[in-house]
Amino acid sequence: MEDWQKLLLASATTCSALDGRFPVDTTALERVTAVYPMRINPYYLGLIRHHDDPLGRQAIPDVRELTDTVCIADPLAEDRLSPVPLIVHKYPDRVLFLVSNQCAVYCRFCTRKRLVGTAAMRITDELLHQGIDYIRRHPAIREVLVSGGDPLLLPDDRIDDLLAALRAIPTVEIIRIGSRVPCTLPMRITAELTAILKKYHPLYINTHFNHPAEVTAAAAAACTRLADAGIPLGSQTVLLRGVNDDVETIRTLMRALLRIRVKPYYLFQADLTRGTNHFRTPVRTGIEIMRGLYGHLSGMAVPTFALDAPGGKGKIPLTPQYVLEHGASLVFANYRGETCTYPESGDPC
Repeated sequence: MEDWQKLLLASATTCSALDGRFPVDTTALERVTAVYPMRINPYYLGLIRHHDDPLGRQAIPDVRELTDTVCIADPLAEDRLSPVPLIVHKYPDRVLFLVSNQCAVYCRFCTRKRLVGTAAMRITDELLHQGIDYIRRHPAIREVLVSGGDPLLLPDDRIDDLLAALRAIPTVEIIRIGSRVPCTLPMRITAELTAILKKYHPLYINTHFNHPAEVTAAAAAACTRLADAGIPLGSQTVLLRGVNDDVETIRTLMRALLRIRVKPYYLFQADLTRGTNHFRTPVRTGIEIMRGLYGHLSGMAVPTFALDAPGGKGKIPLTPQYVLEHGASLVFANYRGETCTYPESGDPC
């Protein structure tokens, strides 16, 4: 058994495992985990300094998960947009392929918290074959986002077989993997796994860091190994109340990601997922954070702030407003608030 598998087996999955380590009401929290499972592997648990610190909030259950009367179970309408099990087909040219129901840490803000780690999310060989067949029968699909759960928690041979089946479909041009293990269980990124992934270019990995404390030496080593294999890396950060909802934390995180060769990709407004309302910030918070990034960071470090529209309507970019007037000249403000003008061309395009 590999080291990462031993760590996964040693994960805290009951609140009693937290007793004595953090000042939490384990009896109350057990009511939460009866609905939304908990898993915190020893690596990530070791990064948590206090149950209410930015990492503890992401991983340790909260009784507010059971009292959310605002959010809904499936805010992105993935069930409705699933033509066959495990496939979510929202956009014309790409699909989401859910191949795993396990994660190294069950994030408390997860969009699929109603499914991940529960019996409600069934993954079988038959269902996987149905998904691959669906992709094969729809040649308009040019890109497949492999997600879950976390697909990189599958055994090496399963990952190899799955990627080989997708790469054998002539109309599939791009394979993207969504995985948080470079952040939450970086020792999973072994030389053997990297060699498998390298065979299936063009292949991209979108990982997920939310706080600078997650950018450890181990996480940097994992991302370096993937980047050295020619795999472009992006981070899909979620804006979370009490975790990273201030400009200095996001600036620090974005700089840290670039240093480990991960391109900041999205900063997401939190989804309307039932059990996560206590994580949501006003949209204006994210817009003001973005205002504090433009001009203050390298453009490479600036993500797109976006909201995944409820009802499966797709991602909508949200940006600060810099345009003041648009007539014969464009009048706008720069990142310092200074007014600038740019004369419009009178020639037809």
